[in-house]
Amino acid sequence: MEPHGAIIEVRELRKSFRGHRVLDRVDLDVRRGETLVILGGSGSGKSTLLRCLVGLERPDSGTVHIDGVDVFRADPRTLSRLRERLGMAFQGGALFGSMTVAQNVELPLREFTDLPAMTRRIVARIKLGMVGLEDAMDRYPSELSGGMIKRAALARALALDPQVLFFDEPSAGLDPMTAAGLDRLMLQLKRAFNVTTVVVTHELESAFAVGDRVALIHEGRFRIVDAPAAVRECQDPVVRAFLERRPPAGEDSGTKFRRFLEDLR
Repeated sequence: MEPHGAIIEVRELRKSFRGHRVLDRVDLDVRRGETLVILGGSGSGKSTLLRCLVGLERPDSGTVHIDGVDVFRADPRTLSRLRERLGMAFQGGALFGSMTVAQNVELPLREFTDLPAMTRRIVARIKLGMVGLEDAMDRYPSELSGGMIKRAALARALALDPQVLFFDEPSAGLDPMTAAGLDRLMLQLKRAFNVTTVVVTHELESAFAVGDRVALIHEGRFRIVDAPAAVRECQDPVVRAFLERRPPAGEDSGTKFRRFLEDLR
């Protein structure tokens, strides 16, 4: 099915920290069924934008609508129903170490449904089977590799059959082969369920492998939002510098250090 319409609409989004503008009047549409990859370097604003999209960070101004719901102005009941339709895979996995993998996957089901324990267990098995971890159900996060933790986090994000999936640096810390395997898994799930996916990353290879469109953010503004082929051919100097893995012209070491500190915020 071809993507059509916009399920996520961002308008005039602004966010500052300690007087430093991180998001500067950001506009963005994410189409239903597509995978949009948000690329950017350290301190570019990509992680702040993701936190605003999922409602974890309140912007100074502007709006975020997901499936028609204003994320920052809707009533609690409407927001709760919306969150049931969203899945989030955090950068480090964010699994609870005191729980088994299956128990971690069951968490959204316990929070948002009245399913009995046996049914939750069955759902967890199905979701873990989808990411190749059915045999790891009763293991603890400390017993998993980095790639397995990423897949377990994806299974938890899929627990409620979400309409929209958000990924924060899915390939971070993974070796190239494991990262490529995760990319393939994301593509398979997209084809199977036509889920809308937003991926925040700085990994070029992964971005061009999974993205229907790629958006490059720099200093809180998008320099381009387009198909991967168009991004590769873009002659904007900032885009070219990012693709060629070099600092933009005129960016001194002090500026780069400031970006690094902002990325640690």
